Amino acid sequence: MSTAAKTLLDSERRTLHPSFFMFLIAPFGATTGYTAVCLAYLLTQAQVGAESVAGLLALAYLPQTWKFLWAPVVDLSLSRKTWYVLGLVGIVLSMLLVGSSPLNAASMTRLTIWVLVMGTASTFLAMAVDSLMAHQTPEHAKGRAAGWFQAGNLGGGGLGGGAALWLIQSGGLSPQMGAAALAGLCVLCAWPIFWVSEGSEPAAEQAADQAEGATPARIGQRLRETWADLWSVVRSRNGALAMLLVFLPLGTGSMANMYSIMATEWQASANTVALVTGTVAGLLSALGCLIGGYVCDRMNRQMAYVIFGLLLAGASVAMAVAPHTEWHFVLWTSLYSLITGLCYAGFSAVTLEAIGKGAAATKYNLMASLSNTPIGWTTALYGWVFAQFGGRLTLLAELALTVPAALLFVWVFRRGRARAAAML
Repeated sequence: MSTAAKTLLDSERRTLHPSFFMFLIAPFGATTGYTAVCLAYLLTQAQVGAESVAGLLALAYLPQTWKFLWAPVVDLSLSRKTWYVLGLVGIVLSMLLVGSSPLNAASMTRLTIWVLVMGTASTFLAMAVDSLMAHQTPEHAKGRAAGWFQAGNLGGGGLGGGAALWLIQSGGLSPQMGAAALAGLCVLCAWPIFWVSEGSEPAAEQAADQAEGATPARIGQRLRETWADLWSVVRSRNGALAMLLVFLPLGTGSMANMYSIMATEWQASANTVALVTGTVAGLLSALGCLIGGYVCDRMNRQMAYVIFGLLLAGASVAMAVAPHTEWHFVLWTSLYSLITGLCYAGFSAVTLEAIGKGAAATKYNLMASLSNTPIGWTTALYGWVFAQFGGRLTLLAELALTVPAALLFVWVFRRGRARAAAML
């Protein structure tokens, strides 16, 4: 690449506003919100058991847990924009299929299949955005980019799920039409893809592929480069700490998956659930993401994430001990949404700091897969606790998981620093 072309590319990277990533990732968030808010509430109202609904929500995270296995496909094959479009098409089609399925216990197998398909399609869309962001964000702005990115993720989840439920409950739409409306919003959010640059790395690799042909030797070389890049992150101190941090049950925000199920115990109406866990949650979590991104650029990003996780558990404790009324449901779930935004911005900031560039989709999604593992199993655990003991102990369970996780990470973090200092 010529010097002039590199200068132009660097200029594009400097001027690209991170809010673009907010819109691009919103369809990914909408799939989570649609499943956790709209679908979960409708199934609960259809007398489907809490454990079955929680199980569906836990399975919805399965593609997010294992997506690092197919992330190299995005790094090694089609352009990032192409993968984005393919993922978007898969989201829209599977969302329509979920909306057209009967909402009852007999249809849980079918619903689970379509939810898994929707989740898998969303991984390809997210991988494309992850890679675009990693290659076009300078080091000093990683927290800010992470904030806008997660504002789109959580904002899309809150607004998407809440809007769909509101349209069905109050707007008079059928579940099928509600899903169609949400799918249309996902398509509208994709417009910035036309203005985002691919970056130099894919272009260089594609040019080499065209010159040499997609031979087994060339594919093997690309795979070796990808795994070498991944291993360099895994074996680094910062990368290993980041992997441990995101794998711990800390700052997951998974208690929000239980709110639609727990709403009756707090005497919350359908409209309240739709508003608070949907629209309000989307706006507050987006605000939390922007605040969290700002904070992460001004202190150690890993320790910021730990602090955010402790604050999140504190919100659940406050909800547990407060009166079980609709007003307190609104108050504490709203605070939880705001702090969840801090946590998700912290996750992306920690991840972007650890992975660098190179095979960004593979490295980012290794971290994302690790972080989604505790989201899945804690959701299933909370569902079991709720079915056995009710909402109060379910909320307290988050504190029981968070405090040991935070103490473990702080111990490992300080021990690693002491060893590094001793080697100087």
